[in-house]
Amino acid sequence: MMNISSIKTHMYCPMKLYIQNHIDVEENKDYQLAIEIKKLKIDIQDLIQKNMRKIKKEMNLIEIESILSENINSYIESTADSIKSMNLGIDDEQISDIIADSYFNIKIKALKTKQAMTILDKHAFEIIDMFFPNCMYSYLLKDSRLELIGMCDKIEIIDGKYYPVAIKSSNPPLKGVWDQDAIELVAYAILLEEEFDTEVFVGFVDYEKIGDRRPVVMDVNLRKGLFDVIREVKEITDNKRLPNVKKNNKKCGKCEYKDICLKD
Repeated sequence: MMNISSIKTHMYCPMKLYIQNHIDVEENKDYQLAIEIKKLKIDIQDLIQKNMRKIKKEMNLIEIESILSENINSYIESTADSIKSMNLGIDDEQISDIIADSYFNIKIKALKTKQAMTILDKHAFEIIDMFFPNCMYSYLLKDSRLELIGMCDKIEIIDGKYYPVAIKSSNPPLKGVWDQDAIELVAYAILLEEEFDTEVFVGFVDYEKIGDRRPVVMDVNLRKGLFDVIREVKEITDNKRLPNVKKNNKKCGKCEYKDICLKD
């Protein structure tokens, strides 16, 4: 059964997928670290949601930011210590980035909350569903017929409709979403349709660094694109086909396999 993480890796770099499957025999700590960081960010959102229930409509913006920030810093530091004990390679710079991203999102959330309370003349707990709709986090989806499995970051349920959400810490493109993010999202959409016997027309990518949510329409072309990628992934993982990949200085310089891939 193919994991959607293999599709994501292929979209980033097919050679990386090849090395992971046929050359690298060590445990991939980077993947596990990414999972732990994603869990931490989900927990931070839960804390912000709980804190929002304390906010009153007469509070000013500084008070709102202060309440939304309660216990965030201490939770990040304690969780980071736990991740460090796993020897997954998290460093102080990554922790600082998580803290900075969290407080940037809190400032945006505070501003939107203040605006909504002023317009609607309601306390935050009365309108919290506007900011945190009914959802499921880290939901495992699989389909034996498609031989596809993956963990969806977030599934929002609004008026009986299901919306897959991919949470990204990377910088977004100027417009729309990255191709690999769209392909990942449509894979979750197809699994959602099978799991809940429904239709999924739209999904979202949350780019956390800028606090921006971008929609992705699950059209025919995107669905066809997914199955094209699945065929390419199978060629690499099952048939050991060596992909022909052009060097990308930005990607290759950061890759943990550069010494293998770029070796003369």
